[in-house]
Amino acid sequence: MARTDSTGSTWRYRWARRQNERRRRIFRSAEGEWRRRDDELRRLRTLAEQCHGSATAGNGLPLELAADEAVLRVVPAAQLVEVRHNAVLPAPDLTVAAQTGRLRQRLPEGVRVADAGMAVITSRRLVLLGGRGRRDWAYARMTGLAHDPHAPVTLIQVLDRRRGSGVLLPPGAAADFRFVLTLAFADAIEHRAAVIAQLDELIAEHARLRPSRPGIATPGQARLSALIPGGRRTAVVAAALAVMVPVALANSGPDPAGPDTAVAATPAPVAATGVPKVPRATGSSAPRREVPTPERRCGAPVNPMGYDFCGGERVREPARDVCEHFDCVPGFWNGRGYLVQCKDGMVSLAGGSPRACGTHGGVRRTVWG
Repeated sequence: MARTDSTGSTWRYRWARRQNERRRRIFRSAEGEWRRRDDELRRLRTLAEQCHGSATAGNGLPLELAADEAVLRVVPAAQLVEVRHNAVLPAPDLTVAAQTGRLRQRLPEGVRVADAGMAVITSRRLVLLGGRGRRDWAYARMTGLAHDPHAPVTLIQVLDRRRGSGVLLPPGAAADFRFVLTLAFADAIEHRAAVIAQLDELIAEHARLRPSRPGIATPGQARLSALIPGGRRTAVVAAALAVMVPVALANSGPDPAGPDTAVAATPAPVAATGVPKVPRATGSSAPRREVPTPERRCGAPVNPMGYDFCGGERVREPARDVCEHFDCVPGFWNGRGYLVQCKDGMVSLAGGSPRACGTHGGVRRTVWG
């Protein structure tokens, strides 16, 4: 026998079951994404402490190392690239940049491939051992460093060259290569501890963003709008049409007090055929009433706060019951920004942050108040 509530209804239980399954699915997806990022940060933290390289790692390479020089990383498939025009690159820093998207094997505009070979990161320099010779970038002479956010290209400027050059790597090896290069540069200026401290801050911040388990929906929370296909939006549209259609029909009919009534009350002239001529209506001179328009929301759900997608002011302190009218992301109240809608339809309070809606397809638009 189907379970029913005190009113004998079964749809409330079906609604609660669907809601709980949906909430669990969203939570598992968000938690899985959070765990993958947490594992990556902790792996980098361990690498930052243990990656010191060794001189023996360079055995077999056609590279002569200095007495105190160690090899940290070797990438066998790399290409030498050169910048075709003069450009000033940003100064090297120790920022551990988070990769926001998949890198594509392509060259940025104004960059060409000049050679191919093997990239070697040592404690004193970056070296590319190519078929046409060797290219060195010593950390002590490095003035500019830039990692392309869309392509696995790292460009470098040094004091003894006018134009920048760098390396093009396989997309899968670029992230670790960039991190180890940052560590090697930090060691050269004796600031590896700053990189480790930065990773500790990222891990602590990420821990605060861990998704919280969703609350359990109960049959008593079901609303009557759940019985209507489309939910609240369909009910609102139907209510608006119920108001607008009678008004529109009333405005489109003849005005009983206008000249049409007077014409009807006057005997119609009889034509030669004996059929009375019906005079044509000349139109009503009474002012027509404006048809009321629905509340402006630009696709936002009905809510007593008046939040919409049309425009206005950013919502940085939303009402406490906002999640009763909008689908909120897990850990919604941990956000430290303004209200935005993600591409999967859920809303987040992390607007303005590069991590906003990170596990929900990215930011779609701002919610205005």
